[in-house]
Amino acid sequence: MAKKKATKLKTHSGAKRRFNVTATGKIMHAKGMKSHNRRKKSPRTKRQFDRMLEMDSTMVKKVRKLLPYGLE
Repeated sequence: MAKKKATKLKTHSGAKRRFNVTATGKIMHAKGMKSHNRRKKSPRTKRQFDRMLEMDSTMVKKVRKLLPYGLE
């Protein structure tokens, strides 16, 4: 009798575009409202939108399900 293989898990295509996984396993994300009313925002505020932020611990478990193998 042949062994049954476990099915491969699919990576969520929207999640792989929105999140980055660091070498240590942290999940990073960009801020929202990046381009809305951009001219009104100060240069300092606009610069801060360029950074990626570490994801809040309450959301990490949900995002890990969407990225079962990280971002390979």
